[in-house]
Amino acid sequence: MSKEFPIIAVTGSSGDGSTMLIKAFQHIFWRERVKAAFIQGNAFHRFTRKEMQLEMDEAKAEGKHLSHFSPAGNELEKLDSLFFQYSGVGTGKYRHYLHTKEAAALFDQQPGTFTAWENMDPDTDILLYRGLHGAAIDGDIDIAQYPDLLIGVVPSVNLEWKRKMQRDTASRDKTREEVQSSILDRMHDYVHHITPQFSRTHINFQLIPQVDTSDPFDENPEISIDEMALVIHFQDFEIPNLAHLLDLLKGSQMTRQDTLLVPGAEMGLALEIIIMPAIRKLITESRSIRGITDVPKSRGAGVLDILEQE
Repeated sequence: MSKEFPIIAVTGSSGDGSTMLIKAFQHIFWRERVKAAFIQGNAFHRFTRKEMQLEMDEAKAEGKHLSHFSPAGNELEKLDSLFFQYSGVGTGKYRHYLHTKEAAALFDQQPGTFTAWENMDPDTDILLYRGLHGAAIDGDIDIAQYPDLLIGVVPSVNLEWKRKMQRDTASRDKTREEVQSSILDRMHDYVHHITPQFSRTHINFQLIPQVDTSDPFDENPEISIDEMALVIHFQDFEIPNLAHLLDLLKGSQMTRQDTLLVPGAEMGLALEIIIMPAIRKLITESRSIRGITDVPKSRGAGVLDILEQE
Protein backbone atom coordinates (compact mmCIF):
# COMPACT_ATOMS: atom_id res chain seq x y z
CA MET A 1 0.00 0.00 0.00
CA SER A 2 1.12 3.54 -0.72
CA LYS A 3 -0.47 6.70 0.65
CA GLU A 4 1.48 8.81 -1.83
CA PHE A 5 0.55 6.86 -4.97
CA PRO A 6 -2.56 4.76 -4.16
CA ILE A 7 -3.80 1.78 -6.15
CA ILE A 8 -7.36 0.53 -6.59
CA ALA A 9 -7.84 -3.00 -7.92
CA VAL A 10 -11.11 -4.50 -9.16
CA THR A 11 -10.74 -8.25 -9.44
CA GLY A 12 -13.18 -10.69 -11.04
CA SER A 13 -13.86 -12.70 -14.18
CA SER A 14 -15.92 -11.89 -17.27
CA GLY A 15 -19.61 -11.24 -16.87
CA ASP A 16 -19.05 -9.87 -13.38
CA GLY A 17 -20.59 -6.41 -13.66
CA SER A 18 -17.25 -4.62 -13.30
CA THR A 19 -18.04 -2.44 -16.34
CA MET A 20 -20.69 -0.67 -14.28
CA LEU A 21 -18.19 -0.29 -11.44
CA ILE A 22 -15.65 1.32 -13.77
CA LYS A 23 -18.35 3.77 -14.88
CA ALA A 24 -18.97 4.60 -11.21
CA PHE A 25 -15.26 5.28 -10.79
CA GLN A 26 -15.33 7.48 -13.87
CA HIS A 27 -18.15 9.58 -12.45
CA ILE A 28 -16.38 9.96 -9.11
CA PHE A 29 -13.06 10.86 -10.70
CA TRP A 30 -14.68 13.54 -12.84
CA ARG A 31 -16.41 15.09 -9.84
CA GLU A 32 -13.28 14.97 -7.65
CA ARG A 33 -10.96 16.04 -10.51
CA VAL A 34 -8.89 12.89 -10.19
CA LYS A 35 -6.67 11.54 -12.98
CA ALA A 36 -6.48 7.76 -12.90
CA ALA A 37 -4.10 5.57 -14.87
CA PHE A 38 -6.14 2.57 -16.06
CA ILE A 39 -4.71 -0.93 -16.40
CA GLN A 40 -6.60 -3.95 -17.73
CA GLY A 41 -5.44 -7.31 -16.52
CA ASN A 42 -5.57 -8.95 -19.95
CA ALA A 43 -2.61 -6.77 -20.94
CA PHE A 44 -0.58 -9.17 -18.79
CA HIS A 45 -1.58 -12.35 -20.61
CA ARG A 46 1.53 -14.32 -21.45
CA PHE A 47 0.51 -15.27 -24.99
CA THR A 48 -1.37 -13.90 -27.98
CA ARG A 49 -4.67 -15.61 -28.76
CA LYS A 50 -3.16 -17.94 -31.36
CA GLU A 51 -0.19 -18.76 -29.12
CA MET A 52 -2.48 -19.41 -26.18
CA GLN A 53 -4.58 -21.91 -28.12
CA LEU A 54 -1.46 -23.87 -29.05
CA GLU A 55 -0.19 -23.77 -25.47
CA MET A 56 -3.56 -24.95 -24.11
CA ASP A 57 -3.76 -27.79 -26.61
CA GLU A 58 -0.28 -28.92 -25.63
CA ALA A 59 -1.03 -28.67 -21.90
CA LYS A 60 -4.28 -30.60 -22.31
CA ALA A 61 -2.48 -33.37 -24.21
CA GLU A 62 -0.06 -33.65 -21.27
CA GLY A 63 -2.83 -33.74 -18.71
CA LYS A 64 -2.02 -30.26 -17.38
CA HIS A 65 -4.17 -27.19 -16.71
CA LEU A 66 -3.64 -23.91 -18.53
CA SER A 67 -6.01 -20.98 -18.94
CA HIS A 68 -6.10 -17.21 -18.58
CA PHE A 69 -7.19 -17.83 -14.99
CA SER A 70 -3.90 -19.51 -14.10
CA PRO A 71 -0.56 -17.84 -13.28
CA ALA A 72 1.05 -19.86 -16.08
CA GLY A 73 -1.16 -18.08 -18.63
CA ASN A 74 -0.15 -14.63 -17.40
CA GLU A 75 2.92 -12.57 -16.65
CA LEU A 76 2.03 -11.91 -13.03
CA GLU A 77 5.64 -10.98 -12.29
CA LYS A 78 5.24 -7.96 -14.58
CA LEU A 79 1.96 -6.97 -12.93
CA ASP A 80 3.62 -7.28 -9.53
CA SER A 81 6.49 -5.09 -10.74
CA LEU A 82 4.07 -2.47 -12.10
CA PHE A 83 2.19 -2.24 -8.80
CA PHE A 84 5.49 -2.02 -6.92
CA GLN A 85 6.79 0.72 -9.21
CA TYR A 86 3.59 2.77 -9.24
CA SER A 87 3.19 2.60 -5.46
CA GLY A 88 6.74 3.94 -5.14
CA VAL A 89 7.04 6.62 -7.80
CA GLY A 90 3.66 6.89 -9.55
CA THR A 91 4.82 5.67 -12.97
CA GLY A 92 4.96 2.49 -15.00
CA LYS A 93 4.35 0.93 -18.41
CA TYR A 94 1.11 -0.38 -19.88
CA ARG A 95 -0.27 -1.94 -23.07
CA HIS A 96 -3.56 -3.22 -24.41
CA TYR A 97 -4.71 -6.72 -25.28
CA LEU A 98 -6.97 -6.37 -28.32
CA HIS A 99 -9.96 -8.67 -27.80
CA THR A 100 -12.24 -7.51 -30.59
CA LYS A 101 -11.99 -6.73 -34.29
CA GLU A 102 -13.11 -3.17 -33.59
CA ALA A 103 -10.39 -2.56 -31.00
CA ALA A 104 -7.73 -4.24 -33.15
CA ALA A 105 -8.67 -2.05 -36.12
CA LEU A 106 -7.84 1.05 -34.08
CA PHE A 107 -4.22 -0.11 -33.97
CA ASP A 108 -4.13 -1.78 -37.40
CA GLN A 109 -3.52 -5.16 -35.75
CA GLN A 110 -5.17 -8.54 -35.51
CA PRO A 111 -7.58 -9.44 -32.68
CA GLY A 112 -5.90 -11.35 -29.88
CA THR A 113 -2.63 -9.42 -30.08
CA PHE A 114 -0.97 -6.83 -27.87
CA THR A 115 -0.12 -3.20 -28.47
CA ALA A 116 3.42 -2.05 -27.72
CA TRP A 117 4.37 -1.19 -24.15
CA GLU A 118 4.32 2.54 -23.47
CA ASN A 119 4.83 4.86 -20.53
CA MET A 120 1.92 6.01 -18.40
CA ASP A 121 1.04 9.66 -18.04
CA PRO A 122 3.54 10.76 -15.35
CA ASP A 123 0.95 13.05 -13.75
CA THR A 124 -1.81 10.84 -12.28
CA ASP A 125 -3.39 10.62 -8.84
CA ILE A 126 -4.21 6.94 -8.68
CA LEU A 127 -3.81 3.62 -10.50
CA LEU A 128 -7.04 1.74 -11.32
CA TYR A 129 -6.70 -1.94 -12.27
CA ARG A 130 -9.46 -4.20 -13.57
CA GLY A 131 -8.74 -7.83 -14.28
CA LEU A 132 -8.49 -11.41 -13.09
CA HIS A 133 -5.60 -11.12 -10.66
CA GLY A 134 -5.93 -7.96 -8.57
CA ALA A 135 -5.66 -10.02 -5.38
CA ALA A 136 -3.53 -12.90 -6.68
CA ILE A 137 -0.86 -14.65 -4.64
CA ASP A 138 1.40 -17.20 -6.30
CA GLY A 139 4.67 -18.26 -4.72
CA ASP A 140 6.82 -15.15 -4.20
CA ILE A 141 4.34 -13.00 -6.14
CA ASP A 142 1.91 -11.17 -3.85
CA ILE A 143 -0.16 -8.72 -5.85
CA ALA A 144 -2.80 -8.49 -3.09
CA GLN A 145 -0.40 -6.54 -0.87
CA TYR A 146 -0.38 -3.41 -3.06
CA PRO A 147 -3.98 -2.17 -3.55
CA ASP A 148 -5.19 0.43 -1.06
CA LEU A 149 -8.74 -0.41 -2.10
CA LEU A 150 -9.33 -3.96 -3.26
CA ILE A 151 -12.76 -4.78 -4.68
CA GLY A 152 -14.13 -8.15 -5.71
CA VAL A 153 -16.88 -8.18 -8.32
CA VAL A 154 -18.34 -11.59 -9.06
CA PRO A 155 -21.69 -12.90 -10.35
CA SER A 156 -23.29 -16.17 -9.35
CA VAL A 157 -21.71 -18.97 -11.34
CA ASN A 158 -24.74 -19.70 -13.55
CA LEU A 159 -25.10 -16.00 -14.37
CA GLU A 160 -21.42 -15.84 -15.28
CA TRP A 161 -21.74 -18.86 -17.57
CA LYS A 162 -24.88 -17.49 -19.20
CA ARG A 163 -23.20 -14.17 -19.97
CA LYS A 164 -20.12 -15.93 -21.34
CA MET A 165 -22.28 -18.08 -23.59
CA GLN A 166 -24.16 -15.07 -24.95
CA ARG A 167 -21.05 -12.95 -25.43
CA ASP A 168 -18.81 -15.59 -27.02
CA THR A 169 -21.43 -16.93 -29.42
CA ALA A 170 -22.56 -13.43 -30.45
CA SER A 171 -19.28 -11.55 -30.84
CA ARG A 172 -16.52 -14.16 -30.93
CA ASP A 173 -18.03 -16.68 -33.34
CA LYS A 174 -17.94 -19.53 -30.82
CA THR A 175 -20.36 -22.45 -30.87
CA ARG A 176 -22.29 -23.54 -27.79
CA GLU A 177 -20.09 -26.63 -27.51
CA GLU A 178 -16.88 -24.58 -27.75
CA VAL A 179 -18.00 -22.27 -24.96
CA GLN A 180 -18.98 -25.18 -22.73
CA SER A 181 -15.62 -26.82 -23.38
CA SER A 182 -13.84 -23.58 -22.51
CA ILE A 183 -15.71 -23.35 -19.20
CA LEU A 184 -14.79 -26.92 -18.30
CA ASP A 185 -11.14 -26.41 -19.24
CA ARG A 186 -10.91 -23.35 -16.98
CA MET A 187 -12.75 -24.80 -13.98
CA HIS A 188 -9.65 -26.10 -12.18
CA ASP A 189 -7.93 -22.73 -12.43
CA TYR A 190 -11.10 -20.85 -11.50
CA VAL A 191 -11.38 -22.80 -8.26
CA HIS A 192 -7.69 -22.59 -7.35
CA HIS A 193 -6.70 -19.13 -8.62
CA ILE A 194 -9.80 -16.91 -8.92
CA THR A 195 -12.13 -17.71 -6.03
CA PRO A 196 -9.44 -17.47 -3.28
CA GLN A 197 -8.93 -13.82 -4.18
CA PHE A 198 -12.38 -12.86 -2.94
CA SER A 199 -11.37 -13.67 0.64
CA ARG A 200 -8.56 -11.08 0.38
CA THR A 201 -10.64 -8.14 -0.82
CA HIS A 202 -11.84 -5.18 1.23
CA ILE A 203 -15.34 -5.35 -0.18
CA ASN A 204 -17.21 -7.70 -2.51
CA PHE A 205 -20.05 -6.93 -4.90
CA GLN A 206 -21.89 -10.02 -6.09
CA LEU A 207 -24.64 -10.05 -8.70
CA ILE A 208 -27.34 -12.69 -8.32
CA PRO A 209 -30.18 -13.32 -10.81
CA GLN A 210 -33.79 -13.10 -9.76
CA VAL A 211 -35.00 -15.14 -12.71
CA ASP A 212 -34.41 -18.78 -13.60
CA THR A 213 -30.82 -19.54 -14.67
CA SER A 214 -30.99 -23.27 -13.98
CA ASP A 215 -29.75 -23.92 -17.52
CA PRO A 216 -27.25 -21.15 -18.20
CA PHE A 217 -26.72 -22.44 -21.74
CA ASP A 218 -30.30 -22.02 -22.92
CA GLU A 219 -31.34 -19.45 -25.52
CA ASN A 220 -33.47 -17.30 -23.23
CA PRO A 221 -32.93 -13.54 -23.50
CA GLU A 222 -30.14 -11.79 -21.67
CA ILE A 223 -30.90 -10.96 -18.05
CA SER A 224 -31.24 -7.24 -17.42
CA ILE A 225 -29.87 -5.40 -14.39
CA ASP A 226 -33.47 -4.93 -13.20
CA GLU A 227 -33.76 -8.73 -12.97
CA MET A 228 -30.78 -9.00 -10.63
CA ALA A 229 -29.91 -8.13 -7.05
CA LEU A 230 -26.57 -7.03 -5.65
CA VAL A 231 -25.04 -8.54 -2.52
CA ILE A 232 -22.55 -6.12 -0.92
CA HIS A 233 -20.25 -7.67 1.69
CA PHE A 234 -17.95 -5.43 3.71
CA GLN A 235 -14.86 -7.40 4.71
CA ASP A 236 -11.73 -5.41 5.56
CA PHE A 237 -13.52 -2.13 4.97
CA GLU A 238 -14.80 0.66 7.18
CA ILE A 239 -18.50 -0.16 7.26
CA PRO A 240 -20.58 2.91 6.43
CA ASN A 241 -23.78 3.93 8.16
CA LEU A 242 -25.94 1.07 6.91
CA ALA A 243 -29.14 2.62 8.19
CA HIS A 244 -28.40 5.68 6.07
CA LEU A 245 -27.68 3.48 3.04
CA LEU A 246 -31.00 1.69 3.50
CA ASP A 247 -32.74 5.07 3.31
CA LEU A 248 -30.85 6.08 0.16
CA LEU A 249 -31.12 2.76 -1.70
CA LYS A 250 -34.76 2.00 -2.38
CA GLY A 251 -35.74 -1.59 -1.68
CA SER A 252 -32.45 -2.56 -0.01
CA GLN A 253 -32.08 -4.55 3.20
CA MET A 254 -29.46 -5.83 5.63
CA THR A 255 -29.04 -9.62 5.48
CA ARG A 256 -26.15 -9.74 7.93
CA GLN A 257 -24.36 -7.25 10.13
CA ASP A 258 -21.82 -6.61 7.36
CA THR A 259 -23.94 -7.38 4.28
CA LEU A 260 -26.48 -5.46 2.20
CA LEU A 261 -28.87 -6.75 -0.44
CA VAL A 262 -29.63 -4.07 -3.03
CA PRO A 263 -31.96 -4.21 -6.07
CA GLY A 264 -30.05 -4.33 -9.34
CA ALA A 265 -31.62 -1.06 -10.48
CA GLU A 266 -29.88 0.67 -7.56
CA MET A 267 -26.45 -0.80 -8.36
CA GLY A 268 -24.90 2.29 -9.94
CA LEU A 269 -26.00 4.53 -7.08
CA ALA A 270 -24.89 2.00 -4.47
CA LEU A 271 -21.43 1.72 -5.98
CA GLU A 272 -20.88 5.47 -6.01
CA ILE A 273 -22.25 6.08 -2.51
CA ILE A 274 -20.12 3.34 -0.97
CA ILE A 275 -16.77 3.82 -2.71
CA MET A 276 -16.72 7.61 -3.00
CA PRO A 277 -15.72 8.30 0.66
CA ALA A 278 -12.89 5.76 0.38
CA ILE A 279 -11.57 7.36 -2.81
CA ARG A 280 -11.85 10.85 -1.37
CA LYS A 281 -9.80 9.75 1.65
CA LEU A 282 -7.09 8.17 -0.54
CA ILE A 283 -6.83 11.26 -2.76
CA THR A 284 -6.82 13.71 0.15
CA GLU A 285 -3.95 11.86 1.85
CA SER A 286 -2.04 11.49 -1.42
CA ARG A 287 -2.30 15.15 -2.34
CA SER A 288 -1.35 16.21 1.17
CA ILE A 289 1.84 14.14 1.00
CA ARG A 290 2.66 15.45 -2.49
CA GLY A 291 1.96 19.04 -1.45
CA ILE A 292 -0.88 19.53 -3.94
CA THR A 293 -3.27 22.24 -2.76
CA ASP A 294 -4.91 23.25 -6.03
CA VAL A 295 -5.89 21.20 -9.08
CA PRO A 296 -6.52 23.32 -12.19
CA LYS A 297 -9.33 22.19 -14.49
CA SER A 298 -6.91 22.23 -17.40
CA ARG A 299 -5.12 19.24 -15.85
CA GLY A 300 -7.97 16.95 -16.82
CA ALA A 301 -9.69 14.15 -14.91
CA GLY A 302 -11.21 10.71 -15.31
CA VAL A 303 -10.00 7.26 -16.27
CA LEU A 304 -7.15 7.56 -18.77
CA ASP A 305 -6.34 5.23 -21.68
CA ILE A 306 -9.46 3.14 -21.24
CA LEU A 307 -10.25 0.76 -24.10
CA GLU A 308 -13.61 -0.87 -23.47
CA GLN A 309 -13.98 -4.30 -25.03
CA GLU A 310 -16.81 -6.70 -24.30
